[in-house]
Amino acid sequence: MHKVDYSLMYVTDDSIADDTAFFKILEDALKGGASIVQLREKSGNTRSFYNRALKAKTLCHAHRIPLIINDRIDIALAVDADGVHIGQTDMPYSKARALLGATKIIGLSVSNKKQAIEAENLKVNYIGISPIFNTSTKKSDLAPSLGIEGLKMIRPLFSQPIVCIGGIHRKNVADIIKNGADGVAIISAISKAEYPKKETKHLKEIICQTGLIK
Repeated sequence: MHKVDYSLMYVTDDSIADDTAFFKILEDALKGGASIVQLREKSGNTRSFYNRALKAKTLCHAHRIPLIINDRIDIALAVDADGVHIGQTDMPYSKARALLGATKIIGLSVSNKKQAIEAENLKVNYIGISPIFNTSTKKSDLAPSLGIEGLKMIRPLFSQPIVCIGGIHRKNVADIIKNGADGVAIISAISKAEYPKKETKHLKEIICQTGLIK
């Protein structure tokens, strides 16, 4: 599998029910410099998730950007997405890998040292440190925020890319990258921005200024 740029992951906002607005923001994020997209649908039904996944894949691939699916292995298989992101209570990594095959991206949410060590042993493609800061997007079943100290604690334990998610915006993104993350995953700072394309571009510029992207 070719090298994946995890520097700026846009995670779609399923609170946006209107498809026209939803895909306008996704396209703005792609035009603004999102390097990978995660389609996250926690509230809709399977048919609507599938339909959004099909259209999202077309948009992402038109911009040569990989699309991964949050949680749902069946949706990823149905649309032949580039991979999945799974949590600690989702399908086990080994079974997801067996179903998806060797070349697909699989990311795993991690919120402590033990989970990071397990992810390293499993040879997961990347881990998502969640949450790095407090967030209003995910309200239930959320571990305490890890902060920069948590990132610095986990960084030596995992040799593959680390992506941080939770409460990230333009004022804290540089600190995250400078302290060892390979990327950030962002929902509301982009989806709720007045100008999502402009905000995505600004976030990408900050990441570039840290020296992560040459």
